[in-house]
Amino acid sequence: MQTVVAKTMARTPCSPKVSASLRKLFGIWMVLVGVLGQVADSKCGFKAIFNFGDSNSDTGGFWAAFPAQSPPNGMTYFKRPAGRATDGRLMIDFLAQALGLPFLSPYLQSIGSDYRHGANYATLASTVLLPNTSLFVTGISPFSLAIQLNQMKEFKVKVDQFYSPGSTNLPAPDIFRKSLYTFYIGQNDFTSNLAAIGINGVKQYLPQVVSQIAYTIKELYALGGRAFLVLNLAPVGCYPSFLVELPHNNSDLDKYGCMISLNNAVVEYNNMLKEALLQTRQQLPHASVIYVDTHAVLLKLFQHPKSYGLKYGTKACCGYGDDTHNFSPKVFCGNSKLINGSNVTATACSDPYNYVSWDGVHATEAANKLVTKAILTGSFFYPPFPLHKLCHLQPIH
Repeated sequence: MQTVVAKTMARTPCSPKVSASLRKLFGIWMVLVGVLGQVADSKCGFKAIFNFGDSNSDTGGFWAAFPAQSPPNGMTYFKRPAGRATDGRLMIDFLAQALGLPFLSPYLQSIGSDYRHGANYATLASTVLLPNTSLFVTGISPFSLAIQLNQMKEFKVKVDQFYSPGSTNLPAPDIFRKSLYTFYIGQNDFTSNLAAIGINGVKQYLPQVVSQIAYTIKELYALGGRAFLVLNLAPVGCYPSFLVELPHNNSDLDKYGCMISLNNAVVEYNNMLKEALLQTRQQLPHASVIYVDTHAVLLKLFQHPKSYGLKYGTKACCGYGDDTHNFSPKVFCGNSKLINGSNVTATACSDPYNYVSWDGVHATEAANKLVTKAILTGSFFYPPFPLHKLCHLQPIH
């Protein structure tokens, strides 16, 4: 394939502008060949996934560090709490399945973990920026992106030191160039201070958030990483939790019941992230740095749930409250509390497959599956990164 492309370029007369475009396309192709061609006899060149994130992609890290998760989390797929803040699988789970890989073991989980196909550094309530408060004061995780990066560096050191052929739970040292690096983080930086300082206050430090993500990619590149998928921020203005907790008036709600000002701010952040990744891509010529527009898919689910086989957009499955949003900040999913003299419990619906929102903050397995299927077509990757062509993707069930 490389020879054919090279010969075609050599014999085809082009203007300087067209020639430059062809050289750019050829460069992208060579990067993909370099990343994926190392394991030509496998289903896919990606032998592992290393994930960095928050609760949207945490497969058990937070609950390994602070054991306390209770039902009904995990009710749909695992039939028990499985370290995930949803009723079943997350996008990272479906991505792993599509690539023919097992679910990612949390880096913080000491029992039963297998790191031969990657590791998950994500923890619930993580931020990109270092937190200036305690978990026990505000609920923000101590495992920020900088800490997750340091854990990754330490993991590589241990692999280089202790790997031996036939190792039961460690990958070979060459795994880092054969891996996909995924990021789904930033939501807590955006939302944790909204009530205190408002949207305009939050906007002041968002450039630092995208800069830290770009810096982390460069550090992982130095470790051997060459393929990076960075998921953008979801339309949190449609989340039941923020629709209940944040002050707003009806004029700030669109016809779908989502908060206009909040979603507009998300779009600004996502554009900033996309531009930062473009600059990072130019600085790392041998890497694929891909912006993944999950926002576009999730927004469609919230706005038109019935078009995708769901019923409820801005109403949570697991919660307590009015019939519009089924969310109360006084009692979260699975918990009980004495409110106005009565003991109430935030229980789960019997049909989470009909909901976009699981608990007012996180997506259901059904929504996660729909988003993953959509992005794996390649239609939401910028620049194009057709995983469905580069890998023999496994069907998602």
